[in-house]
Formats: sequence, C-alpha cells, structure tokens
Amino acid sequence: MRREAIERVELDMNEVEALLARVRQEWGERDYDKLRKLLDAYVYLTDLVADERTTIARLRELLGTNTSEKTAKVLGRTDDKAPEGKKKSPPADPRRDKKPAKGHGRNGADAYPGAQRVGVPHGSLSPGDSCPECQRGKVYRQGQPGVIVRLQGRAPLTATVYELEKLRCHLCGEMFTARAPEGIGDQKYDASSAAMIALLKYGTGLPFHRLEGLQGSLGIPLPASTQWEIVQEAAATIEPAYRELIRQAAQGEVLHNDDTAMKVLELMPGARDGPGFTVEDSEMSADRTGVFTSGIVATREGRQVALFFTGRRHAGENLQVVLSQRASELGPPIQMCDALSRNLPAELEVILANCLAHGRRQFVKVVESFPEECRHVLEQLAVVYKNDATAKERRLSPDERLRFHQAESGPMMDELHGWLDEQIQDKKVEPNSSLGKAIRYMLRHWDPLTRFLRVPGAPLDNNVCERALKKAILHRKNALFFKTKNGARVGDTFMSLIHTCQLSAVNPFDYLTALLDNAKALAERPSDWMPWHYRDTLARTDAGSPVGGR
Repeated sequence: MRREAIERVELDMNEVEALLARVRQEWGERDYDKLRKLLDAYVYLTDLVADERTTIARLRELLGTNTSEKTAKVLGRTDDKAPEGKKKSPPADPRRDKKPAKGHGRNGADAYPGAQRVGVPHGSLSPGDSCPECQRGKVYRQGQPGVIVRLQGRAPLTATVYELEKLRCHLCGEMFTARAPEGIGDQKYDASSAAMIALLKYGTGLPFHRLEGLQGSLGIPLPASTQWEIVQEAAATIEPAYRELIRQAAQGEVLHNDDTAMKVLELMPGARDGPGFTVEDSEMSADRTGVFTSGIVATREGRQVALFFTGRRHAGENLQVVLSQRASELGPPIQMCDALSRNLPAELEVILANCLAHGRRQFVKVVESFPEECRHVLEQLAVVYKNDATAKERRLSPDERLRFHQAESGPMMDELHGWLDEQIQDKKVEPNSSLGKAIRYMLRHWDPLTRFLRVPGAPLDNNVCERALKKAILHRKNALFFKTKNGARVGDTFMSLIHTCQLSAVNPFDYLTALLDNAKALAERPSDWMPWHYRDTLARTDAGSPVGGR
C-alpha cells in the first residue's frame, strides 16, 4: 500500500503561540499542556533529524525507555554471568543476606531537619513525681521522646493580612490607627518570598506562569510580572555572593566544565541590533550564532562550587574568565572535560584530564553491533570504576588514591591500551566503522583519559558537571528560553548559589533568605557569606539577627 506524502506545514513562533492560546481558552489547561508538550517534542525531533550527525540508533536511544549505561544493563549480564577470569560469588542465603530495596520504607523524624519541633510535656506527670502505678518509685525522663510526624499542605507563598483598627474622635475628627506588629514594615514581599520564588523558578524549574496559576487557585495571587520584579531585585542584592563564588572557584584544585545549548531571545539572529545586543555580541556573531549555558564545578579541600554562565561564550572561554582571578602563587589546576576543543581555555595553562565516561560511551552506543569487543572494553573499565569507588569508601588521600590506582587499575589500562592498539594495527577492525571510531577516540585521547594514573586528585570523569548542567536543562525544558541577557544573568546567579548549596548539603531557601536579610553585611564582606560557613557568620551577629537590611 502506497503512503501519500506528508504535507509540510510552515509555522513561525507567533502562530504557534496564538494556536496554543486558542487551545488553552477553548479546550482548557489540561489539553493545552498536552499539545504544548507534543509541539515541544516535535520541534526537538525535527532539529535532531535535521542534524546530519543524528543516526537511527541515536533516535531509538532517545525515544527508548532504558537510559542506563551500567555495564550489567548494557551487556545484559545477570548474576550468573561474571566477567571472564573472575570467580562467581557463592549464592547468598536470602533469609539472612537479602537487603531491603532502596527507596522504600517511611522517613523517620530525623529525615525532616527543616520541620518545626514542638515539645509536648506529659499532661499529669513531671520528672521526679511518684509513679501512679506502683506508688513507690519515681518517674524520670526517658532518653528519646516519642515522635509523631505531621505534614500539612499550604501555598508556596502564604500571605497575612493585618487589619489595623482605626478609631476616630466624633468631636475633633482626629484619627487613631493601631500600630502594626513589631517587625512588620511597609514592604509587601519579604526576603523569604524572594528566596522561595527564586528556588522554585531556578532550582526546580517551575515557570513564573505556573506558579501564578497555583497561587491564584489557592487564593493568594502572585502575577508572573511581579515574580520577575522580585527576583530581579533580589539578584542585584546577592550579586556580591555570586562574584565571590567565582573568585573561590578560581582557586580550585580541580575544575570540571562543559556546556549545553540554551536559547536567549535577545540573542537570536532576528533580534540583532536590539537594546541588549552589544559590540561583543556583534563580534562573536560573525562566526557564531549559538547560545550556551556553561557549567563549571570547582573542587577544593572537599568543597564544591557550581557556576553557570549563559551567552555566546563556550565553556572554555568562560573557564578562562574564571581562571583569570586565580592567585598567581597557585600552580595550574586540573581541568576535567570531554575532548571537545571548545572546552579548553585558550591562553591559560591547565593539567588536562578527559572524561573516561565519554570514551566508554562510544562503546555503549555500538554494543549491539559488536557485542564481544564492547564487552571486553566495558568489563575492563568496570574494574577501574570499582577501584575508584573503593578508594572513596576508604577515604584515601589524593596521593594514596594515586598509588592505589597505579597498582590496581594501571595494569588493566595497559592491557586495554594494548588490545585497542592491536585491533587497529592488525586490521581486526575496520577503522571507519563505528567500533573503529570508538577505538580511535580512546587511543587519540589516551593520555588525558588516563590522567588519574599520573596526577594526584585527577578524577575519572566529568559526571559532577553533567549533573550540574541538569539545572540549566530543567529550566530549558520548562521555560524554553530566557527572554533577555539580563534574565539569563539573573538565572545564572540563582542557579549557581542554589546548586552550590545543594553540593554543600545546605538548605538553599535558608541561605538565600539570610543573604537578602543581611544585604549590607554581604556587600561589605562577601567571603563571610559562602554557603559552607554563613551560619557561623550569623552566629557571630546578635543571636543571628539581620545585619544591615535590604
């Protein structure tokens, strides 16, 4: 049966937006969300098909449900299929050794550090009272109290209306108005409201219009335009903390970097010569039309700092801007990235380490076509990753970890290099095949891929930066774009502070609120207000009271 050709329909963004608006008005919010997601998926797939590098296998991978790259999943290995040369573990007794599945069970009271704690005394007894049961002993306080956890639902932003009583003299007409409660000023939105809006928008990807709809349905209106005004003002207030994060990251021992595509309407080709288009944009746009969000994660003394930069610069150019603030007495840092040249700083010296996970992924993609060869590579690399996990469990120092990898992983990697080289030299693999390209990628970048065998502290992969970029990707999937360069800068500021808090196991809502409440002190000494020690700074003030208001 012959299929008729599919008619191509040309639509610009204005027509699409008008179509979605009609659907929302006539069909309702539920159908509108479905159609919008369908159109987003169509645009994404159209872009993929237009890319000459996209293969059918890549499309299947993107549309598939199994996204795991674990060796056991990729190779389809079960417990009774151990790697060659390794002994199988004896069968475990399920009655004794079975561990509960992760993610199941209830959270105990200790899992709620942000919950309000309310002590409930016994209604009729106090410590030291006679026992009402035996009449001879005395009761005393038992170690841990009994606990009840109760969760309540409420709007993300709540409102309180203070109705100030007014009295008027019926003779002289003088008006007397009750005083507002202490601490209640003329400002309608306090620091916590700005922190919550920013956290929802840039930390969890909730667009302004969705929060507007949620708040409106709960009887506390919060227009999208008002939300933007609040976070814009808050971003200007906390900018000293963002600049200090950049300075701190520049002193890092290891810096991970990568970028992802982003859309800023003000920088789109049709928006050139607009109010936000600068001379720098004009110079870059001569040979570059793309817009990117670069992620940089710097590690030093066990602390991690996450930075985001959105604009025309690539990851390497943004890294160069950060490293320009590096102290001159410090040596070159370790830079972890994939093998793309645009990830490298042009003028600064670094110790380059490439992502082993990217090299491994080349074989994951072709495992169906070359199962035996890919099995050999993946199982060798699995041992290396297991060794690295062992080093973390033992909390080895960088030098101890290096010696451990040299002893345990070095022979494995030497054998793997010899095997890869043999496949090409002895012409066992066609060099231009997908497997040949995967092998040549590993051999071409072998030195930076194995930097962990020669430099203390060099990581295996760039996964920490890949996870950080999910913040930007989440925003892109939900909000689709930034409207202006200023909007992108606001997003970068909040994403950097929020994700750094999460890497430091710090409550980002409390942190942002503290910065906004102590704006004057933050501007004077931003180094005192980093996520990992801002609570110490608060403790040094008057019992944590704000120092210098907004």
